[in-house]
Amino acid sequence: MPPLILGGGPAGSAAAIALAEMGIAATILERTREPGDALCGGFLSWRTLAALERLGLPADMLNPRATLRLRLFAGDHVAEAALPGPARAVSRRRLDALLLARAGEVGASVERGVAVRTLDGGTARLADGGEVTGDTILLATGKHELRGAARDARDTNDPMIGLRARLKPTPAIGDAIELHLFDRGYAGLVVQEDGRANLCLAVARSRLQMAGDPPALLAALARENPALATRLDGLEPGAGIDAIANVPYGWRATSTVPALYRLGDQAAVIPSLAGEGMGIALVSGKMAARAVARGIDARLFQTRLAHHAARPLAIAGAIAAIARRPSGARAIVRLSRAPWLVRAAAHLTRINQSGVDGGA
Repeated sequence: MPPLILGGGPAGSAAAIALAEMGIAATILERTREPGDALCGGFLSWRTLAALERLGLPADMLNPRATLRLRLFAGDHVAEAALPGPARAVSRRRLDALLLARAGEVGASVERGVAVRTLDGGTARLADGGEVTGDTILLATGKHELRGAARDARDTNDPMIGLRARLKPTPAIGDAIELHLFDRGYAGLVVQEDGRANLCLAVARSRLQMAGDPPALLAALARENPALATRLDGLEPGAGIDAIANVPYGWRATSTVPALYRLGDQAAVIPSLAGEGMGIALVSGKMAARAVARGIDARLFQTRLAHHAARPLAIAGAIAAIARRPSGARAIVRLSRAPWLVRAAAHLTRINQSGVDGGA
């Protein structure tokens, strides 16, 4: 019975492609009929781009324009530094479509419009009442929980909320990725392949509640942060703001049940300001594929992946915790004026890609 991959995002597609390269044709069940934009920053680091190229997706296919610099804001404090290598920004609509197409090309079975509602052992129960079974399940549903296989992440007193909106072309951003730090949160801005800017925020629930709703929060942030205010001028009237609650930044799955391999955000959730969520998704997919092909128990795989992701999650978590305090945010901006510190932080928050293609 072929491995069953629940979710056709980067983690699930990477697993399917890697399995196909080893002669194993997996089945991907993806709930959407057409590619959509997930709540994601869309930033692909130099290391993630190398991993995607090894999967058959060169950088210029994703976005011909490179992202070369990091720009940081905390109130009226600003810093800018070159990234350690050229990055790209791409919408999940485009990235997911290309990865799923690649998975199909190399032999995976891709079934779209198949929504899984619950998982009971090796049986996936579908929204239409049907069932699909698999001896091996790869769970790649992103930040969304699946009944019967929910993450064991603990609630905090002030959990983080993810928000996303798309802005009209904003020349001020240029070839940079911007991080705007504010009280109890931060916003990332980068220009994607269609020329529009993707705005993603991670904000504490208390800060959102204080504002009232997402549009009121953006208005409050614009009043507090002059540079962000100019970017938010590109927010189209009535534009939708996507949201997801209780994002467990810093969480790792350290255990699982037999034959259930947890991938991507179902395995490890790095604070979004690190820009390494896609890197972790690809690594987890490739590691899981190797483990499945070699008959490595899911529980051992999960322990190995948790260890592999520990350092970048810990360092990104420490930086994010400091950045959520106004005094800490200003300190980070001042320190970021030293290019070597930016390079060091960028490298330390990347997941190690070396050896992943050669073994689990």
